[in-house]
Amino acid sequence: MDGVLVDSEPFGFEALRRVMAHHGLPYSEEENAEFLGRTTLESCRILQARHGLPESPETLADRYIEGMLALIAQGPIPMAGVPDVLLRLRSAGYRMALASSAEPRLIDANLAALSLRPLFEAVVSGAQVARGKPAPDVFLAAADRLGVPSHGCLVIEDSRNGLLAAKAAGMTCAVVPCAHTRHQDFREADHRLGALPELLTIL
Repeated sequence: MDGVLVDSEPFGFEALRRVMAHHGLPYSEEENAEFLGRTTLESCRILQARHGLPESPETLADRYIEGMLALIAQGPIPMAGVPDVLLRLRSAGYRMALASSAEPRLIDANLAALSLRPLFEAVVSGAQVARGKPAPDVFLAAADRLGVPSHGCLVIEDSRNGLLAAKAAGMTCAVVPCAHTRHQDFREADHRLGALPELLTIL
């Protein structure tokens, strides 16, 4: 979802920046880059330990989620090709699931705001599985809900953590780097696309 369907990386950075500012600490784009594709709770655990923050990772995550919901309420920004590409895939008979590291509340808010929920047969959050990306759990859960084998799945990702999760799941992966992930290493990707509409040319 983030960085593939919705240009939410700026929202995510701002929300975490506010969490850190609450504790009087700076938060840079460089530090934020390592958390792209990870679950919020895992990111907050790392930040809490790294900076010795007095609040629990769960409290930090709650602060982040509330900040994100406030930003999403102002209107999420769809990525190029959304919803047109999804509508064309659906009409062509492709079955789609959404597997995101985001919390269910954030997924629901984005999908509702962009009217995308009916396009997905299954929606899985990284908060609903044992391990977040780069572990494969969220993609394996999505495939299970669709009732299809891993080798029959194509994952669309924008981050290296997501790519590693897809490959660990035994799935084909097409990366569509966003402005915040273009510098990342995508050597294991099966396809590299400039924008989501290019997906239609490889299917």
